[in-house]
Amino acid sequence: MKRTVRRTILWIIVVSGLGATVFLPEKALGDSDVGGDHQRSERAATSFSVPKMWEYGRPLIAPEIRGANRSRAQKDPSVVFFEGRWHVFMTVKLEGKTAIEYCSFKTWDEADRSERTLLDISDSDYFGAPQVFYFRPHAKWYLIYQMGAPGANMMWVAHSTTSDIADPRSWTRAAPILDGGANDPRREGGLDYWIICDDERAYLFLTNLNGKMWRLWTNPEDFPRGFDHCELALDAKIFEASHTYKLLGMDQYLTVIEENGRRYYKAYVANRLDGEWTPLADTAEHPFAGWNNIRPAEGIEPWTDNISHGELIRAGYDETLTVDPADLRLIFQGMWYRDKSGQNYGQFQWRIGALTPVSDP
Repeated sequence: MKRTVRRTILWIIVVSGLGATVFLPEKALGDSDVGGDHQRSERAATSFSVPKMWEYGRPLIAPEIRGANRSRAQKDPSVVFFEGRWHVFMTVKLEGKTAIEYCSFKTWDEADRSERTLLDISDSDYFGAPQVFYFRPHAKWYLIYQMGAPGANMMWVAHSTTSDIADPRSWTRAAPILDGGANDPRREGGLDYWIICDDERAYLFLTNLNGKMWRLWTNPEDFPRGFDHCELALDAKIFEASHTYKLLGMDQYLTVIEENGRRYYKAYVANRLDGEWTPLADTAEHPFAGWNNIRPAEGIEPWTDNISHGELIRAGYDETLTVDPADLRLIFQGMWYRDKSGQNYGQFQWRIGALTPVSDP
């Protein structure tokens, strides 16, 4: 595949015969603008290290006050920056239903008051935990999510597609990648499905709340079908929401995985997506991101000690899921651990915020 790279001081665009990935100018993540534009790092990284300390600002997206379909929680954000706008897909907990909601905005100051749209992609009472990316071989956007289906032994690994990410009504109806039936290759039921591609394969990762992360794969030309292989990728003290990324400028991959209880994120690295995952930060005392290495930014009232189901801001938006290790930013769901007391999980009132590494902790 021929690839031409054009660089200027202000922007970088990578073009191939299959599509384009644009990296835009960087702005610091502050309370007033947590995203801004993003620039590919020019500094070659040789090793990845976990931030010693993160800061968070005010909550960015909270349940919208509305008459119908009121949500009590905004969860599981999946985020891309495309054509000058942020596009956010998130789980919402409605009365008697779990669904996916979308909003878009130019700056994160606008996020909480941006228009919300519930995606009309399924009649199921349960579908959520979205992941969005642009799959260049098909020139389409893919939304990956979990969905309950009658008669299935496991949740669907579901997908929808569109050619226009800015039109939330353009997504196709839910279709299974894996349908939970007799021929489903998964060894155990799982959740929080995550797809990432290298030059050889498309990988599907999932966790199942019992200390195991599984991986399946298929050929890119068969995607989204053909996931007929399943193996244990990691057996450790982990819980859910494993998210895997390519580290820009490095021959390494990063997986962050959520731990149960007062939620925090652990980190593991590997040289290949089918390789062995080595722990990098896997305790509450030394986490990737957790209550021991987060703090509110100056002037911000503390509002969370849980760092749950988060997604790193990517250096692009395609199926390689690339992040810049020199410019880490984590969009997450948070709340106080004490506020969980006496409630079941579906009643937790999550809000979405952002973490930025502190340069001088």
